[in-house]
Amino acid sequence: MSGGIRRIPWMIVIASLGITVLGLSGLIRADELYGRTQLVERQLIWLFLAVPVMCLAAAVPYRVFRPWSVAAYVACQLLLLVTLFMAPINGSRRWIPLVLFDFQASEPAKLSFILALAAWLMHRDSQKTAVGLLAPTGLTLLPMLLIVPEPDLDTALLFVPVLGCMLFAAGARISHLAVAGLLGVACLPLLWSQMTPEQKSRIVSVVIQKDGGSAPSGDGFHLHQSKQVLALGGVKGSFLQDEPPVDDSSAWQLPASRTDFVFVMIGEKFGLAGCGLVMLFYAILIWSGLWTALRTQEPWGRLVAVGITVLLGSQVLLNTGMTVGLLPITGTALPLCSYGGSSLLSTYASVGLLINIRMHQTWDVAGQPFAVERA
Repeated sequence: MSGGIRRIPWMIVIASLGITVLGLSGLIRADELYGRTQLVERQLIWLFLAVPVMCLAAAVPYRVFRPWSVAAYVACQLLLLVTLFMAPINGSRRWIPLVLFDFQASEPAKLSFILALAAWLMHRDSQKTAVGLLAPTGLTLLPMLLIVPEPDLDTALLFVPVLGCMLFAAGARISHLAVAGLLGVACLPLLWSQMTPEQKSRIVSVVIQKDGGSAPSGDGFHLHQSKQVLALGGVKGSFLQDEPPVDDSSAWQLPASRTDFVFVMIGEKFGLAGCGLVMLFYAILIWSGLWTALRTQEPWGRLVAVGITVLLGSQVLLNTGMTVGLLPITGTALPLCSYGGSSLLSTYASVGLLINIRMHQTWDVAGQPFAVERA
């Protein structure tokens, strides 16, 4: 037992829980500014459920999950299909209503996609050819095509960097990946033509954004308020301020402060130190994931570690980038931090699997080390 405890990568555990605790502080600050809700208590309940899920995913040898990868992928595709027939909530069909909560199928779909893609790539050389990239691309497009009509373009696009990095880790040629990337860029006008006016305005608002002055209307309002509320916290944050810098309550308005913009709430409350601590925890988590992938000899475990790490990193980049005006407002949640039960459970399951792979990377019998050769 003591040997097993020593193998636990405690930095991953501490970083993950630290991010969630800071997220809870952001929810509490949002209640202070915008009115009391029950979301803090609900997030605590989800956390009490998510931690055992993480422990279970970490305790069972990860190779036990491998034979179930394809079944989990198929089940998630069926759930995504069912989601499209649900009654819309705020104009979107993203949730399956259950007795006690609404379930967002796209969250476990991301993890199941990583598991299934890793199972496909682990013992193949076909990805080293251009034709061999078609099957992995098909595995990626299926959930994307089911998520886009919800509509949830932001979540659908997260599958793309995961696919590219897992293909690279599995030995795909850089030239083929570069050509695929150029083809993707060439398709951007087609993507633009299929985007809704709201999605287009979010991109335009980044280009034409201006600091200071009154808040613009439309989607530019979210971006303006995000930066303004973050600036009102200042370097020290409101936690160390004797009184607010402005008395105008409208200056503090921030829609989605408990979900998409919880990072702003943390920055407003604890200033630069709070933002830095969040990013430090994420840096530890991402570095640990990459180190786990590098050290793991077993191919499925290495590819899963790559996929989970890239998924987390992509979400962090998109969310924090949009809050400061470097990227469009995408609606991407901050993993382990934003309010949301489906996201918290799925992400902690992913973290548990990452811990599992880290614990078994050297002491399990791995057979022939996983290595790729590129022509």
